[in-house]
Amino acid sequence: MAISLPVTLAVLGAALLHAGWNALLKGSADKQLDTVAFSLGSALLALLVAAWLPAPARESWPWLALSSGVHILYFTFLANAYHWGDLSYAYPIMRGGGPVIVAIAAAAVFGEVLAPLPMLGVLLVCAGIVAFAAGRAHPRATGFALANAVVIAAYTLIDAKGVRASGNALAYALWFFVANGLALYAWAGLRRGMAVPRHIGANWPRIATGAALTTGSYAVALWAMTRAPVAIVAVLRETAVIFGAVIAHFWLQEKLTRRRLVATGAVMLGLVALKL
Repeated sequence: MAISLPVTLAVLGAALLHAGWNALLKGSADKQLDTVAFSLGSALLALLVAAWLPAPARESWPWLALSSGVHILYFTFLANAYHWGDLSYAYPIMRGGGPVIVAIAAAAVFGEVLAPLPMLGVLLVCAGIVAFAAGRAHPRATGFALANAVVIAAYTLIDAKGVRASGNALAYALWFFVANGLALYAWAGLRRGMAVPRHIGANWPRIATGAALTTGSYAVALWAMTRAPVAIVAVLRETAVIFGAVIAHFWLQEKLTRRRLVATGAVMLGLVALKL
């Protein structure tokens, strides 16, 4: 099954949306509270659709709950990575590191052995990450970005287990958004108290935009996977790395050094090879 031009454009749009909400978070004054608010907004949007779908199978509920818990770490590390480092630095490391770890771990978890081309992809992504890490950046930015790559790999494997047990991939994804939003809101409430609802009330236009970008990116990707081969959709989604670099340069005024351009290109090519 080939991929049509409309689906191709839709997936590229989804990649742009993903890079967009990350840029919105990077530009936030309180990144921790914005991650909570974005997730809560996504939960509300997902609930509007999930309520009309059959619930995922009970066997998938423990995985869904575990994924929601792991995502607390994801958003914590994400906010800290953007607090200490540029979007054009941290985003490719997190985006590239996660799939590499998944590719390696999948051999042990699912018995999936890498073919030569995906192995080349692993090496390219690793080279890109090393090039980033060797540049001038705050060590905490590197630490949080690499830690989040591990978290991304963890929840990817968890969700792979969960969605295979769910019997309904769309329902699983939507109820994940709901569970994740509630878990993050409860966690933030314990740490920040009434600052959470006050932040949402004072910044609702940006929060609504972030929630729409987050949910829209994932929804479009899910839809595209029903219209085109999953591998091709996954490859096109990785253009988010390029979109992130462009947005960081023109909107956030981050410097795109030669090292970062080469490293971003290596990560992008490596991600494409991983998905082929």
